[in-house]
Amino acid sequence: MNEEVLNLQIRKFLKNVGITSQRKIELAVRSAIAEGKLTGQEALKVQVKLSMTEIGLEKEIDGTISLE
Repeated sequence: MNEEVLNLQIRKFLKNVGITSQRKIELAVRSAIAEGKLTGQEALKVQVKLSMTEIGLEKEIDGTISLE
């Protein structure tokens, strides 16, 4: 295994996850505010599930996103 290649591939994947996740969350929050589902002052619970079935990796990462 080439450690440098592994590191670069992980970083590339995480960059894609970060950018995609941010866009999806922003759109969902803006839409929910526009529809009156949120006031814009909430703290929203968020969870991401990381899995790699080939090696049995399963990890849930929990957090909170404050809107105010």
